[in-house]
Amino acid sequence: QVQLVESGGGLVQPGGSLRLSCAASGSIFNFFDMGWYRQAPGEQRELVAGITSNGSTNYADSVKGRFTISRDIAKNTVFLQMNSLKLEDTAVYYCNANRRVFGVRRDFWGQGTQVTVSS
Repeated sequence: QVQLVESGGGLVQPGGSLRLSCAASGSIFNFFDMGWYRQAPGEQRELVAGITSNGSTNYADSVKGRFTISRDIAKNTVFLQMNSLKLEDTAVYYCNANRRVFGVRRDFWGQGTQVTVSS
């Protein structure tokens, strides 16, 4: 079982920055792809940024150039640096760990952290 604990959410003005952290239980980065998802009220959960077990990253078009995903393998922690935040970035952000076992994807989720962008 993988446990994920997010932190770093909060209230920020448009144009501001926040850094989210996701602490994982144990050394999982060699075996799991990691990602940050978000869900706004009334919307589906969407992938914001991902980092694979070999370190490759990918981003949603809406956050490219503004958000950066990274990881500290020694600390079992994944980060999401969010710059130039917009009103539409407001959502609950979830940390995700996933891997395929015998072709079946298994997902683990954190509890979520609220990010509110408001003036």
